[in-house]
This record gives sequence, structure tokens and C-alpha cells, in this order.
Amino acid sequence: MSYFPVTNEQPNTNSSAPSVARVEISAAKPRALRIALLGYRSHPHVGGQGIYLQYLSKVLVELGHSVDVISGPPYPELDPRVRLIQLPSLDLYAHPNPTRALRPKHFLSLADFYEWWSKLSGAFGEPYSFGRRLRAYFKKHKPQYDIVHDNQSLCYGLLDLQKCGVNIVATVHHPITQDRDLALAAATEKGQRWLINRWYSFLAMQKNVVQQLSHVITVSQQSQRDIAAAFDRPAQNIQVIPNGVDTSIFKPLDNISRTPFRLITTASSDQPLKGLSVLLRALAQLRSEFPELHLIVIGKLKENGETQKELQTLNLQDVVQFKSGISNQQLVEEYAQASIAIVPSLYEGFGLPAAEAMACAVPLICSDGGALPEVVGDAARLVRAGNVDELQNALRELLIDENAREHLGSQGRAHILQQLSWDCVGKKMEAYYHHMLQQLAQGDAVEDRKLSREQIQNAYD
Repeated sequence: MSYFPVTNEQPNTNSSAPSVARVEISAAKPRALRIALLGYRSHPHVGGQGIYLQYLSKVLVELGHSVDVISGPPYPELDPRVRLIQLPSLDLYAHPNPTRALRPKHFLSLADFYEWWSKLSGAFGEPYSFGRRLRAYFKKHKPQYDIVHDNQSLCYGLLDLQKCGVNIVATVHHPITQDRDLALAAATEKGQRWLINRWYSFLAMQKNVVQQLSHVITVSQQSQRDIAAAFDRPAQNIQVIPNGVDTSIFKPLDNISRTPFRLITTASSDQPLKGLSVLLRALAQLRSEFPELHLIVIGKLKENGETQKELQTLNLQDVVQFKSGISNQQLVEEYAQASIAIVPSLYEGFGLPAAEAMACAVPLICSDGGALPEVVGDAARLVRAGNVDELQNALRELLIDENAREHLGSQGRAHILQQLSWDCVGKKMEAYYHHMLQQLAQGDAVEDRKLSREQIQNAYD
């Protein structure tokens, strides 16, 4: 049985709310769809959302559908069969001097000015601005899609399109309220807490949008529960379809030998959510027993940040190496050299690095934060999130037991092939799209949306 059934197995506690019906994967070949996938920033190196768009678009094309990706910069890496529609932004996080990025022409665009002012005032305005640009694009070009699938921009522009008759569904990987709350808990000064709340002010928009969208997908039952709690949307109105792993890329490499005592993790430094501090403290305690231990962190070290200070305090500067901006193939090669992979996150809405490590047959230790137990099943060593001693003990046991490492690695690879390959996930997504369109055609979810082009233009105006 899959760890991620396409149907929602939670009981419907609200009899007046429509349930998410079971979505069956039909043996008959479904009709080809015209699909647009949306991302306000979508390069794989900026986070898991870009990876999601990259592989979802690829598998949908392989299933015979026509797929466009509409994205702001930094733009995604896509299969040649997928068309990229660029919605340029100011891309202030890549600008050498954001303060001077605004030009006179930008004052004519509320999207540009809002993005610039938000950056300068400590907020994050990209999702809102992306929504305005998206709405303008649809108004000008009037594209015809069967499905428009948003990847967690959760912007007001989605509601505008939905009102105009566009069939919208959004994936919420996890509610970003979790990131905010953990960042607030780690803050040591009142000024820090104010800045954190300011940066996460976009959450009010996301909550509003999630409540009003007709269709919402998430990637785990843990995220389903968290979204229901954070955004006040009934859990039975949130469909669970997991992330996938490209098992043709993420696989064992027989020509590369594992390096003894080489550990690997994926973590954005200075983000408490990822639990890197927990791993560093466990590593520091183990060095006297295993002096050859060293850690590869797939991520970028922030200069003068909290992680850099902690590395100095723990005397780990020469033991920990950060690598960022690497390709998927380079990442797979890093996994092939590693003896053990660790995912120490305090919370994950899914935990793609855990799945990718398992697909590469690396023995995995991971925390029980969020959805990670759902993702790894019994094919990884679980420890309590935030518990340095448990992580230290699990590492010690695997470091001294080669047979246990080999068994755990092969078990992880088999688990991913059976449960979380993109081929399997893509078919679940395809089935959900057709189920969603059937609902709309029958008028079960919303009023009739089959508007003429003139009606759509009038709605935009």
C-alpha cells in the first residue's frame, strides 16, 4: 500500500463541506490536456519548488500533455519539450544594489514598485508582484488552458483568474507559518522578531488565497493537517499527492566508491527549520571517537551568519564543507561518495532531500520532523527532531556497522522505486486533473466556468 494514497483517508468532520473524492487511475488513456504550471521563482538552486516544477512538467509531457511553465526569475531548468513563458521581475535578490534598481519606468508598474519597496522595507513582495504580472499576461494574451497549476505563489492573481473562469489548482508544499514560527523562536532580540514578522507578512495573502481557491493539493498528510490548522481550510478539501524523485538520475553509481566517514546533508544555513545546528553539535561530540569524520553540506554558507559563528565555536571549520550551485549529476556524485546521509530538519512538509538520498541508496538518518516519517517509511533510521544525543547515537551505530549501512541503503532505494518515482506520481497528478475537470463540468465544485472569450475579457476589465 502506498504511503501517499491519492484519496484523503481522514474522516469528513464537516458534513456541509464537499469531500475530496477518491481519484482512480484509469487503465484507459486519458485525453491530452493543455497545462500551465506557475512559479514566481523557479530555478532548482533556489529551493525545492524549482525542482518540483522541473520534474512535474517533464513527467506530464511524457504522459502526452502540452505543458507551459510561466515563471519569474531565476528561471527554471526545463525539458526541451516544455515551453517557458518568462514574466520578468526586478529580481532584487540577485541585484548588486537593490536600492538603486528602480528606474523611472518602474513607477508605472505597481508590481515593480511593490517588489522594490517590499525589499527595502524588509518584506517579501515577489509572490504578490508575480500575481499582478500573471493577471496582466492572461489579460493581454488570453491563453487557453485546461488546467493552471500554481506552485505555492498563492497570490491574489490566482483568485482573479479563478473569477474569470480559469481552472486553478495550487500546490502548497507546507504552510510557511512553520518557517516563521521557528525563526521567531530562535530570535534573541525584539528587533529580530519585528523583522521576521515583516518579512513573512505575505502569509496573510497566502491564507486568504488558500481559503478561497476551489482546488488545493499538498504533498503529505502532515502538510494537509498543518495547512488546515494554519490557513483554516478543511483538511478534507486538500488533496494529498506526494512529490516524486527522478530515479533515472538519482540512483547508485557503481563506478564511485563511498568514502569512509564522509557524511552529507542538504541545508540552507541560518534557517533553524533545517536543523543544521543539531547536526553540527552531534558531529562535534563524535569527533573524538571518529577523527576522520567530515561533512558535506549541499547549500551556501552565509558570511558572518549564525552557522559560521557556530562552526567557529565548535571548531568545525576544517571539518565541514559547503557546496552550492551544483548540478543534479554532481549532487548524485556527492551522494555516491557519502557513507551516510542526514536530514536533521525540525520540520519538513515533505523532505525531498531525504527521498533523493534514498534513491541513491545512501543509508539515511533523519528526524521525525513533520512529514519525514511518511516519506521514509521503515527505510531510514529515525531520530527525534532537535535531539542531539539521539542523532549522535544513530550516527555512531551506523559508522561502526557496515552491514547495517548496506542494508539501509538498499532498503531506501527499493522504497523510492515502489512509492515515490515521478512516473507513479505523475499518473496520480494526471488522474487528479481529470477528476477535477469532471467535477467542474458537473458543476460540483463551482458554478459553470465555461465563459466566452468576450466574457473573459470583460471580467478582466
